[in-house]
Formats: sequence, C-alpha cells, structure tokens
Amino acid sequence: MTPDPPPATAGRYPQLADRLDGLLFFPVTAYAPDGALDLAAFRTHVRAGIDAGAAAVFACCGTGEFHALTPGEFTDCIAAAVEEAAGRVPVVAGAGYGTALAAQFARLAHEAGADGLLAMPPYLVVAGQEGLLRHYTALAAATPLPVIVYQRDNAVFTPATVAALARTEGIIGLKDGVGDLDLMQRIISTVRTEAPDEDFLYFNGLPTAELTGPAYLGLGVRLYSSAVFAFAPEIAVAFHQALNSGDDYTVQRLTDGFYRPLVELRNRGRGYAVSLVKAGVRLRGLDVGEVRTPLSEPDPAHVAELSGLIEHGLALVADAAGAGA
Repeated sequence: MTPDPPPATAGRYPQLADRLDGLLFFPVTAYAPDGALDLAAFRTHVRAGIDAGAAAVFACCGTGEFHALTPGEFTDCIAAAVEEAAGRVPVVAGAGYGTALAAQFARLAHEAGADGLLAMPPYLVVAGQEGLLRHYTALAAATPLPVIVYQRDNAVFTPATVAALARTEGIIGLKDGVGDLDLMQRIISTVRTEAPDEDFLYFNGLPTAELTGPAYLGLGVRLYSSAVFAFAPEIAVAFHQALNSGDDYTVQRLTDGFYRPLVELRNRGRGYAVSLVKAGVRLRGLDVGEVRTPLSEPDPAHVAELSGLIEHGLALVADAAGAGA
C-alpha cells in the first residue's frame, strides 16, 4: 500500500502544475572514477542549476541515466535533489519500466520527498493504445504524486488516448519527445474539446528543445526541457527569456549560431543526447564522470567541437546583453 504524504509535505502535490513555470532542469547523474555514484558532485550540479534559475529539477530522468541506476542509487539521488532544492523549486523524479517496477520507483520517489513523476515509456515492448492507457492509469493510481507522461519511442499516443489520460486523476501533463506538430495540434485540440475542465500541461521534450521552441510556442506550448541548461545555463536562460519576450533577433542568433550546430553535432553519435551533455558539464568545470554502459563517451574531436560551440554561444549571449544595455 502506498503511504500517505508525510505531514511536512502534505498538500503540496496539487500545486505542482502551478510551480512548473520556467526553465526545466534535467541534471546529469554524477559518477566517481570507479563508476560508483558521486553524490557530492551531483549535489553541486543540482545546487548550481537551481542558483542559475531553474524552475524545477527533473532528477534521474533520461539525461540523468534513469536506465542505469539501481533502486538504491535512484533513491539517494532523489533525496539529495530534494535536500538541495529545499522547497525552492519542485523536484520531479523519473519512473519507468513495466507497471510494477514503475510503481516501485514511484514509491521510492515519494518516500524520498519528490514532488512529482515523469513517467518514462514502458521497457522495450510496443503496446497498443489500450495497454498504454492501462499502464499509465495504474501508475497514477499507485502513487499520490502527480504524473507527467512522456511521449516518445514506443509510447506514442492518439489524441483520444491523451484525452483519456487528461481525465485520469493524478495525471497532469504530457511531455512530447516525438516532434510531430500535426499530432500535437490534434492532441491539444482533442483534450480541449473532450476534457475541457482539465488544466492539462504540455511540454516540448525533444532532446534539444530550444531548436523547435518557436514552433511549439505557436501551438501554445511554452514549457520545455533544456539539456543545454545542464552545462550552459547562461545560454539557456538567455534563449528562454528571448523566446518568451518576443525577442526574435536573439532567438534567431542563438538558433543559427549555437542550437542548430549543437543539434547537428548531437546527431553525429548514438547516445549523444546524454553523453554530450555530460561532456559539456565536465567542460564547464564540474567532474561528473563518464556515462555508464551501454552508452559510451563522445569522440574527443566532437568534445572539442562542443567546447568551441559553448564559447561561441556565450559570446553571442554577451553580445545580446551588450546590445540591450
């Protein structure tokens, strides 16, 4: 049986949707040279992200190598993130695999003090819409934590399924990692029509979401996950501010000079959506270790290119700041 929220945190869960307003930070998980969890480095990374302006911490999700963590390591990381956040911003934990294991990770996240869950696609299997709906409905019923469902890979939904998810108690939003804008428009329209009383959230969850930020904004989707924030928060914050203030010049300059080249570099290696981000964190001075297998480290030449891109992106931000002064 899932325990009730502890007294010190009771009542905070329904407010999660209201607190997810701004840049969403997906920290990497830090490992020591021997491959073990490095909680001190992880704490430093989380603390730095919050200080840089993160609106929420999504710990142990895709960028945080959820797939590579034991339940004990997962619990330790979530608890550390909650302690570092200290209530300043919400902490959302990943949860995945099959229904039973997803519910187990949800319980661990709840006990560690998380404010919500990002429900990853089920492990490996390609399920039909009815099975997917039953999976996420069961997960939401197994936890008092609000759930955001992550659409990608083997968990792609019809608009009708998303409307059913929106009507499910405990499910508060959909993070889209597919990038099909036609599908997203039909999903948003269907939910608006078939679940008009639900205040459902949508997130742009593509690996480098800034590149498609203007397109998603056209659909009314303002929230997005920023992998760049993990290693270059100055660039991520400048882009976010420009996008939301209508500063098209800065958006275009950062897109052309930083984000598009970054995506092209990311697409040159498998697993780079995680390993290249981790390399970026190391380039900025925090040793968070290497990725765990089955992922592998980026080509050194690609890391050198990333270093140059970061320098150029920071220069573009400085130029934009100077122009606005």
